[in-house]
Amino acid sequence: MLSLDASPNPRGKFVKEILKQGATLVVLGTGGVGKTTIAAALGLAAAMAGLDTGVITVDPARRLRDALGIDRLSSHPIRLEARRLRAAGLDPALRLSAMVLDVKRTWDGLVDRFVAAPEARRRILENSFYRSLTEQFAGAEAYAALDQLHDLHGRFETAIVDTPPAAHAFEFIEAPDHLVRLLDSRAARWLFLPYTSANRRALGLASRAARMVVKQLENFAGVRMLAAISDFFDAAAQATVAIGDRFRQTAALMRSANVHFILVTTPEEDRLKQARILIRQMEAAKLKLRAVVLNRTSSDLTFDALRAAPRKLPTHLAEIAALVPRDSSNQRLGALLNYLEDYRAGQRAALERALHFGRELPAQVKLVVVPETAAGVSDLRILAKIASILIDADTGRRFLTDAAAAFASPPARRTPAVRRALS
Repeated sequence: MLSLDASPNPRGKFVKEILKQGATLVVLGTGGVGKTTIAAALGLAAAMAGLDTGVITVDPARRLRDALGIDRLSSHPIRLEARRLRAAGLDPALRLSAMVLDVKRTWDGLVDRFVAAPEARRRILENSFYRSLTEQFAGAEAYAALDQLHDLHGRFETAIVDTPPAAHAFEFIEAPDHLVRLLDSRAARWLFLPYTSANRRALGLASRAARMVVKQLENFAGVRMLAAISDFFDAAAQATVAIGDRFRQTAALMRSANVHFILVTTPEEDRLKQARILIRQMEAAKLKLRAVVLNRTSSDLTFDALRAAPRKLPTHLAEIAALVPRDSSNQRLGALLNYLEDYRAGQRAALERALHFGRELPAQVKLVVVPETAAGVSDLRILAKIASILIDADTGRRFLTDAAAAFASPPARRTPAVRRALS
Protein backbone atom coordinates (compact mmCIF):
# COMPACT_ATOMS: atom_id res chain seq x y z
CA MET A 1 0.00 0.00 0.00
CA LEU A 2 1.19 3.52 -0.67
CA SER A 3 2.44 5.47 2.30
CA LEU A 4 0.54 8.60 3.31
CA ASP A 5 2.59 11.78 3.34
CA ALA A 6 -0.17 14.30 2.64
CA SER A 7 -0.22 17.49 4.65
CA PRO A 8 -3.54 19.05 5.72
CA ASN A 9 -2.18 22.51 4.90
CA PRO A 10 -0.35 22.28 1.57
CA ARG A 11 1.38 25.40 0.28
CA GLY A 12 2.74 24.39 -3.13
CA LYS A 13 2.55 26.60 -6.22
CA PHE A 14 -0.02 24.27 -7.75
CA VAL A 15 -2.39 25.07 -4.89
CA LYS A 16 -1.70 28.81 -5.05
CA GLU A 17 -2.08 29.10 -8.82
CA ILE A 18 -4.80 26.59 -9.65
CA LEU A 19 -6.53 25.22 -6.55
CA LYS A 20 -7.77 28.56 -5.32
CA GLN A 21 -11.03 30.20 -4.37
CA GLY A 22 -13.32 30.76 -7.33
CA ALA A 23 -11.51 28.28 -9.59
CA THR A 24 -13.17 25.57 -11.65
CA LEU A 25 -11.03 22.67 -12.85
CA VAL A 26 -12.15 20.71 -15.91
CA VAL A 27 -10.50 17.28 -16.10
CA LEU A 28 -10.05 16.04 -19.69
CA GLY A 29 -8.75 12.82 -21.19
CA THR A 30 -9.76 9.82 -23.24
CA GLY A 31 -11.49 6.88 -21.58
CA GLY A 32 -9.46 4.49 -19.45
CA VAL A 33 -6.72 6.87 -18.25
CA GLY A 34 -8.03 7.32 -14.69
CA LYS A 35 -9.76 10.67 -15.17
CA THR A 36 -12.36 10.10 -12.47
CA THR A 37 -9.77 9.05 -9.88
CA ILE A 38 -7.64 12.12 -10.62
CA ALA A 39 -10.72 14.37 -10.44
CA ALA A 40 -11.57 12.96 -7.00
CA ALA A 41 -7.94 13.39 -5.84
CA LEU A 42 -7.94 16.99 -7.11
CA GLY A 43 -11.09 17.59 -5.09
CA LEU A 44 -9.44 16.19 -1.97
CA ALA A 45 -6.33 18.30 -2.63
CA ALA A 46 -8.48 21.45 -2.89
CA ALA A 47 -10.28 20.56 0.35
CA MET A 48 -6.90 19.98 2.02
CA ALA A 49 -6.02 23.52 0.94
CA GLY A 50 -8.94 24.76 3.02
CA LEU A 51 -11.44 25.26 0.19
CA ASP A 52 -15.09 24.23 0.17
CA THR A 53 -14.93 21.90 -2.82
CA GLY A 54 -17.48 20.18 -5.03
CA VAL A 55 -16.64 17.33 -7.41
CA ILE A 56 -18.95 16.10 -10.14
CA THR A 57 -17.97 12.69 -11.47
CA VAL A 58 -19.24 10.49 -14.27
CA ASP A 59 -20.29 7.05 -12.98
CA PRO A 60 -17.36 6.44 -10.61
CA ALA A 61 -16.21 2.88 -10.08
CA ARG A 62 -17.27 1.06 -6.94
CA ARG A 63 -13.75 1.22 -5.50
CA LEU A 64 -13.69 5.00 -5.82
CA ARG A 65 -17.09 5.34 -4.17
CA ASP A 66 -15.79 3.17 -1.34
CA ALA A 67 -12.69 5.35 -1.05
CA LEU A 68 -14.84 8.45 -0.74
CA GLY A 69 -17.03 6.66 1.78
CA ILE A 70 -20.18 7.36 -0.22
CA ASP A 71 -22.25 4.27 -0.97
CA ARG A 72 -24.51 5.92 -3.52
CA LEU A 73 -23.75 9.20 -5.24
CA SER A 74 -26.70 11.25 -6.45
CA SER A 75 -27.24 14.27 -8.67
CA HIS A 76 -27.07 16.43 -5.53
CA PRO A 77 -23.76 17.05 -3.69
CA ILE A 78 -23.10 14.71 -0.75
CA ARG A 79 -20.56 15.80 1.87
CA LEU A 80 -17.83 13.37 2.99
CA GLU A 81 -18.37 12.35 6.58
CA ALA A 82 -16.01 13.62 9.27
CA ARG A 83 -15.52 10.13 10.71
CA ARG A 84 -14.27 8.83 7.35
CA LEU A 85 -11.81 11.69 7.07
CA ARG A 86 -10.59 11.18 10.63
CA ALA A 87 -10.11 7.43 10.08
CA ALA A 88 -7.91 8.22 7.07
CA GLY A 89 -5.71 10.52 9.13
CA LEU A 90 -7.18 13.66 7.56
CA ASP A 91 -8.69 16.75 9.09
CA PRO A 92 -12.35 15.90 9.82
CA ALA A 93 -13.27 19.52 9.10
CA LEU A 94 -12.33 19.19 5.39
CA ARG A 95 -15.18 20.37 3.17
CA LEU A 96 -15.50 18.03 0.19
CA SER A 97 -18.75 17.14 -1.55
CA ALA A 98 -19.24 14.74 -4.46
CA MET A 99 -22.05 14.19 -6.93
CA VAL A 100 -22.60 12.09 -10.04
CA LEU A 101 -23.74 13.34 -13.42
CA ASP A 102 -27.39 12.44 -14.06
CA VAL A 103 -27.81 13.07 -17.78
CA LYS A 104 -31.58 12.59 -17.94
CA ARG A 105 -32.27 14.73 -14.86
CA THR A 106 -30.01 17.51 -16.18
CA TRP A 107 -31.78 17.63 -19.55
CA ASP A 108 -35.17 17.53 -17.85
CA GLY A 109 -34.02 20.43 -15.70
CA LEU A 110 -33.22 22.46 -18.82
CA VAL A 111 -36.72 21.78 -20.13
CA ASP A 112 -38.32 22.78 -16.82
CA ARG A 113 -36.21 25.93 -16.65
CA PHE A 114 -36.59 27.22 -20.18
CA VAL A 115 -39.94 25.91 -21.44
CA ALA A 116 -42.61 27.98 -19.71
CA ALA A 117 -45.79 26.39 -21.08
CA PRO A 118 -46.81 23.22 -19.17
CA GLU A 119 -48.27 21.62 -22.32
CA ALA A 120 -45.04 22.21 -24.27
CA ARG A 121 -42.99 20.73 -21.40
CA ARG A 122 -45.22 17.64 -21.37
CA ARG A 123 -44.86 17.21 -25.13
CA ILE A 124 -41.09 17.40 -24.89
CA LEU A 125 -40.68 15.09 -21.88
CA GLU A 126 -42.94 12.45 -23.46
CA ASN A 127 -41.43 12.82 -26.92
CA SER A 128 -39.74 9.63 -28.20
CA PHE A 129 -36.95 11.57 -29.93
CA TYR A 130 -36.21 13.52 -26.72
CA ARG A 131 -36.06 10.30 -24.69
CA SER A 132 -33.71 8.75 -27.25
CA LEU A 133 -31.57 11.89 -27.25
CA THR A 134 -31.15 12.02 -23.48
CA GLU A 135 -30.78 8.27 -22.90
CA GLN A 136 -28.76 7.02 -25.89
CA PHE A 137 -27.14 9.89 -27.79
CA ALA A 138 -23.39 9.87 -27.02
CA GLY A 139 -23.11 13.66 -26.92
CA ALA A 140 -25.90 14.02 -24.38
CA GLU A 141 -23.43 13.46 -21.51
CA ALA A 142 -21.17 16.26 -22.73
CA TYR A 143 -24.06 18.73 -22.89
CA ALA A 144 -25.26 17.66 -19.44
CA ALA A 145 -21.76 18.03 -17.96
CA LEU A 146 -21.47 21.51 -19.46
CA ASP A 147 -24.77 22.51 -17.89
CA GLN A 148 -23.51 21.22 -14.54
CA LEU A 149 -20.28 23.17 -15.06
CA HIS A 150 -22.41 26.30 -15.40
CA ASP A 151 -24.36 25.48 -12.21
CA LEU A 152 -21.36 24.46 -10.09
CA HIS A 153 -19.42 27.62 -10.92
CA GLY A 154 -19.85 29.88 -7.91
CA ARG A 155 -21.70 27.28 -5.84
CA PHE A 156 -18.46 26.06 -4.25
CA GLU A 157 -15.18 27.84 -3.59
CA THR A 158 -13.58 25.33 -5.97
CA ALA A 159 -15.37 23.01 -8.41
CA ILE A 160 -13.92 19.95 -10.15
CA VAL A 161 -15.67 18.65 -13.29
CA ASP A 162 -14.87 15.12 -14.47
CA THR A 163 -15.74 15.15 -18.18
CA PRO A 164 -17.66 12.27 -19.78
CA PRO A 165 -15.71 9.55 -21.60
CA ALA A 166 -15.50 10.17 -25.34
CA ALA A 167 -13.52 8.93 -28.30
CA HIS A 168 -12.01 12.41 -28.50
CA ALA A 169 -11.78 14.49 -25.32
CA PHE A 170 -12.11 17.70 -27.33
CA GLU A 171 -15.77 16.81 -27.99
CA PHE A 172 -16.61 18.18 -24.54
CA ILE A 173 -15.07 21.54 -25.39
CA GLU A 174 -16.76 21.73 -28.78
CA ALA A 175 -20.21 20.78 -27.46
CA PRO A 176 -21.55 24.29 -26.64
CA ASP A 177 -20.48 25.68 -30.01
CA HIS A 178 -22.11 22.73 -31.77
CA LEU A 179 -25.39 23.30 -29.97
CA VAL A 180 -25.35 27.04 -30.60
CA ARG A 181 -24.70 26.44 -34.32
CA LEU A 182 -27.58 23.97 -34.43
CA LEU A 183 -29.98 26.41 -32.82
CA ASP A 184 -28.88 29.18 -35.16
CA SER A 185 -28.91 27.11 -38.35
CA ARG A 186 -31.47 27.09 -41.14
CA ALA A 187 -31.70 23.33 -40.78
CA ALA A 188 -32.82 23.73 -37.17
CA ARG A 189 -35.42 26.33 -38.15
CA TRP A 190 -36.76 23.85 -40.72
CA LEU A 191 -37.02 21.19 -38.01
CA PHE A 192 -38.93 23.60 -35.78
CA LEU A 193 -41.74 23.51 -38.35
CA PRO A 194 -44.33 20.72 -38.22
CA TYR A 195 -43.36 17.80 -40.44
CA THR A 196 -45.81 18.08 -43.34
CA SER A 197 -45.48 17.79 -47.08
CA ALA A 198 -46.63 21.42 -47.37
CA ASN A 199 -43.63 22.58 -45.33
CA ARG A 200 -41.31 20.51 -47.46
CA ARG A 201 -42.63 22.23 -50.58
CA ALA A 202 -42.40 25.62 -48.90
CA LEU A 203 -38.74 25.03 -48.12
CA GLY A 204 -37.93 24.16 -51.71
CA LEU A 205 -37.17 20.49 -51.13
CA ALA A 206 -38.42 19.59 -54.60
CA SER A 207 -35.10 18.73 -56.14
CA ARG A 208 -34.24 15.12 -56.83
CA ALA A 209 -31.33 15.17 -54.34
CA ALA A 210 -33.49 16.59 -51.56
CA ARG A 211 -36.28 14.07 -52.20
CA MET A 212 -33.69 11.30 -52.06
CA VAL A 213 -32.37 12.49 -48.68
CA VAL A 214 -35.87 12.75 -47.22
CA LYS A 215 -36.79 9.29 -48.54
CA GLN A 216 -33.62 7.75 -47.08
CA LEU A 217 -34.45 9.32 -43.71
CA GLU A 218 -37.97 7.96 -43.92
CA ASN A 219 -36.68 4.48 -44.80
CA PHE A 220 -34.10 4.56 -42.00
CA ALA A 221 -36.06 6.15 -39.15
CA GLY A 222 -39.64 5.96 -40.36
CA VAL A 223 -42.06 8.85 -40.78
CA ARG A 224 -43.14 8.54 -37.16
CA MET A 225 -39.58 9.20 -35.96
CA LEU A 226 -39.25 12.22 -38.24
CA ALA A 227 -42.60 13.44 -36.95
CA ALA A 228 -41.28 13.02 -33.38
CA ILE A 229 -38.20 15.09 -34.22
CA SER A 230 -40.36 17.77 -35.76
CA ASP A 231 -42.76 17.78 -32.81
CA PHE A 232 -39.85 18.02 -30.38
CA PHE A 233 -38.36 21.09 -32.06
CA ASP A 234 -41.80 22.62 -32.50
CA ALA A 235 -42.51 22.29 -28.76
CA ALA A 236 -39.00 23.50 -27.87
CA ALA A 237 -39.03 26.48 -30.23
CA GLN A 238 -39.85 28.95 -27.45
CA ALA A 239 -36.81 27.80 -25.47
CA THR A 240 -34.20 27.79 -28.23
CA VAL A 241 -33.06 31.37 -27.63
CA ALA A 242 -32.70 30.83 -23.87
CA ILE A 243 -30.89 27.50 -24.28
CA GLY A 244 -28.61 29.01 -26.93
CA ASP A 245 -27.76 31.88 -24.57
CA ARG A 246 -27.09 29.39 -21.79
CA PHE A 247 -24.52 27.51 -23.84
CA ARG A 248 -22.96 30.72 -25.14
CA GLN A 249 -22.40 31.67 -21.49
CA THR A 250 -20.86 28.24 -20.86
CA ALA A 251 -18.58 28.60 -23.88
CA ALA A 252 -17.45 31.99 -22.55
CA LEU A 253 -17.01 30.52 -19.05
CA MET A 254 -14.59 27.89 -20.37
CA ARG A 255 -12.34 30.70 -21.61
CA SER A 256 -12.54 32.77 -18.41
CA ALA A 257 -9.59 33.34 -16.10
CA ASN A 258 -10.98 31.09 -13.35
CA VAL A 259 -11.48 27.94 -15.44
CA HIS A 260 -8.43 25.69 -15.74
CA PHE A 261 -8.08 22.53 -17.80
CA ILE A 262 -6.24 19.48 -16.47
CA LEU A 263 -5.32 16.80 -19.01
CA VAL A 264 -4.96 13.21 -17.77
CA THR A 265 -3.09 10.63 -19.81
CA THR A 266 -0.91 7.55 -19.35
CA PRO A 267 2.58 6.86 -20.77
CA GLU A 268 1.49 4.39 -23.45
CA GLU A 269 2.54 5.71 -26.85
CA ASP A 270 -0.98 5.80 -28.30
CA ARG A 271 -2.28 7.69 -25.26
CA LEU A 272 0.53 10.23 -25.50
CA LYS A 273 -0.22 10.70 -29.21
CA GLN A 274 -3.86 11.45 -28.36
CA ALA A 275 -2.73 13.86 -25.65
CA ARG A 276 -0.50 15.75 -28.09
CA ILE A 277 -3.43 16.16 -30.49
CA LEU A 278 -5.67 17.47 -27.71
CA ILE A 279 -3.02 19.95 -26.56
CA ARG A 280 -2.74 21.35 -30.09
CA GLN A 281 -6.53 21.61 -30.32
CA MET A 282 -6.67 23.49 -27.03
CA GLU A 283 -3.96 25.90 -28.16
CA ALA A 284 -5.90 26.60 -31.36
CA ALA A 285 -9.07 27.20 -29.34
CA LYS A 286 -7.18 29.55 -26.94
CA LEU A 287 -8.05 27.44 -23.89
CA LYS A 288 -5.80 27.41 -20.84
CA LEU A 289 -4.17 24.05 -20.20
CA ARG A 290 -2.72 24.43 -16.71
CA ALA A 291 -1.48 20.92 -15.94
CA VAL A 292 -0.93 17.45 -17.39
CA VAL A 293 -1.24 14.44 -15.11
CA LEU A 294 0.78 11.46 -16.33
CA ASN A 295 -1.08 8.69 -14.56
CA ARG A 296 0.17 5.11 -13.99
CA THR A 297 3.69 6.08 -14.98
CA SER A 298 5.37 3.44 -12.81
CA SER A 299 4.53 0.98 -10.08
CA ASP A 300 4.05 2.45 -6.62
CA LEU A 301 7.17 0.57 -5.44
CA THR A 302 9.35 2.17 -8.13
CA PHE A 303 7.75 5.58 -7.62
CA ASP A 304 8.25 5.66 -3.85
CA ALA A 305 11.87 4.49 -4.20
CA LEU A 306 12.66 7.21 -6.77
CA ARG A 307 11.06 9.87 -4.59
CA ALA A 308 12.97 8.72 -1.52
CA ALA A 309 16.35 8.54 -3.31
CA PRO A 310 16.42 10.66 -6.49
CA ARG A 311 18.98 9.67 -9.16
CA LYS A 312 19.49 6.28 -7.50
CA LEU A 313 18.19 3.19 -9.26
CA PRO A 314 15.64 1.53 -6.93
CA THR A 315 17.11 -1.50 -5.22
CA HIS A 316 14.51 -3.93 -6.55
CA LEU A 317 15.23 -2.83 -10.15
CA ALA A 318 19.01 -2.90 -9.63
CA GLU A 319 18.83 -6.43 -8.29
CA ILE A 320 16.71 -7.57 -11.25
CA ALA A 321 19.37 -6.16 -13.59
CA ALA A 322 22.04 -8.13 -11.70
CA LEU A 323 20.21 -11.44 -11.99
CA VAL A 324 22.09 -13.89 -14.24
CA PRO A 325 21.18 -17.54 -13.71
CA ARG A 326 24.01 -20.05 -13.28
CA ASP A 327 21.92 -22.87 -14.72
CA SER A 328 20.37 -21.73 -18.01
CA SER A 329 18.57 -25.05 -18.41
CA ASN A 330 16.19 -24.33 -15.53
CA GLN A 331 13.09 -23.29 -17.49
CA ARG A 332 11.08 -22.18 -14.48
CA LEU A 333 13.88 -19.96 -13.26
CA GLY A 334 14.37 -18.60 -16.77
CA ALA A 335 10.67 -17.74 -17.11
CA LEU A 336 10.71 -15.96 -13.75
CA LEU A 337 13.80 -13.96 -14.68
CA ASN A 338 12.26 -13.04 -18.04
CA TYR A 339 9.15 -11.79 -16.25
CA LEU A 340 11.23 -9.70 -13.85
CA GLU A 341 13.34 -8.31 -16.70
CA ASP A 342 10.19 -7.37 -18.65
CA TYR A 343 8.93 -5.56 -15.55
CA ARG A 344 12.21 -3.65 -15.14
CA ALA A 345 12.40 -2.77 -18.85
CA GLY A 346 8.74 -1.70 -18.84
CA GLN A 347 9.32 0.64 -15.89
CA ARG A 348 12.27 2.24 -17.63
CA ALA A 349 10.52 2.59 -21.00
CA ALA A 350 7.41 4.19 -19.48
CA LEU A 351 9.48 6.73 -17.55
CA GLU A 352 11.55 7.53 -20.65
CA ARG A 353 8.40 8.13 -22.73
CA ALA A 354 7.05 10.32 -19.94
CA LEU A 355 10.28 12.33 -19.82
CA HIS A 356 10.26 12.89 -23.60
CA PHE A 357 6.60 13.95 -23.47
CA GLY A 358 7.26 16.30 -20.54
CA ARG A 359 10.05 18.06 -22.42
CA GLU A 360 7.58 18.90 -25.22
CA LEU A 361 5.17 20.69 -22.90
CA PRO A 362 5.17 24.49 -22.62
CA ALA A 363 6.99 25.65 -19.51
CA GLN A 364 3.84 27.17 -18.01
CA VAL A 365 2.04 23.81 -18.03
CA LYS A 366 2.52 21.93 -14.77
CA LEU A 367 3.51 18.27 -15.08
CA VAL A 368 2.44 15.74 -12.47
CA VAL A 369 3.64 12.14 -12.39
CA VAL A 370 1.36 9.66 -10.61
CA PRO A 371 2.11 5.94 -10.04
CA GLU A 372 -0.19 2.99 -10.58
CA THR A 373 -1.44 1.74 -7.25
CA ALA A 374 -1.23 -2.01 -6.84
CA ALA A 375 -4.49 -2.27 -4.90
CA GLY A 376 -6.37 0.40 -6.84
CA VAL A 377 -8.00 3.40 -5.20
CA SER A 378 -10.02 1.48 -2.64
CA ASP A 379 -9.05 3.51 0.42
CA LEU A 380 -9.26 7.21 1.27
CA ARG A 381 -5.61 7.10 2.38
CA ILE A 382 -4.52 6.09 -1.12
CA LEU A 383 -6.64 8.89 -2.61
CA ALA A 384 -4.97 11.27 -0.13
CA LYS A 385 -1.54 10.06 -1.30
CA ILE A 386 -2.47 10.88 -4.90
CA ALA A 387 -3.76 14.27 -3.71
CA SER A 388 -0.41 14.97 -2.04
CA ILE A 389 1.39 14.14 -5.32
CA LEU A 390 -0.89 16.54 -7.19
CA ILE A 391 -0.14 19.24 -4.63
CA ASP A 392 3.58 18.68 -5.24
CA ALA A 393 3.08 19.20 -8.99
CA ASP A 394 6.11 21.45 -9.41
CA THR A 395 8.46 18.46 -9.02
CA GLY A 396 7.09 16.43 -11.97
CA ARG A 397 9.75 17.37 -14.50
CA ARG A 398 12.54 17.05 -11.94
CA PHE A 399 11.26 13.61 -10.89
CA LEU A 400 11.46 12.33 -14.48
CA THR A 401 14.91 13.86 -15.04
CA ASP A 402 16.19 12.22 -11.85
CA ALA A 403 14.60 8.90 -12.86
CA ALA A 404 16.42 9.00 -16.22
CA ALA A 405 19.70 9.65 -14.40
CA ALA A 406 19.00 6.73 -12.04
CA PHE A 407 18.51 4.29 -14.93
CA ALA A 408 21.68 5.59 -16.60
CA SER A 409 23.79 4.73 -13.54
CA PRO A 410 26.13 1.67 -13.66
CA PRO A 411 24.43 -1.67 -12.89
CA ALA A 412 24.56 -2.71 -9.28
CA ARG A 413 26.57 -5.65 -8.04
CA ARG A 414 24.82 -8.70 -6.79
CA THR A 415 23.77 -8.40 -3.18
CA PRO A 416 24.09 -11.38 -0.78
CA ALA A 417 20.31 -11.95 -1.14
CA VAL A 418 20.62 -12.20 -4.93
CA ARG A 419 23.59 -14.56 -4.69
CA ARG A 420 21.68 -16.84 -2.33
CA ALA A 421 18.64 -16.85 -4.64
CA LEU A 422 20.73 -17.95 -7.61
CA SER A 423 22.84 -20.51 -5.78
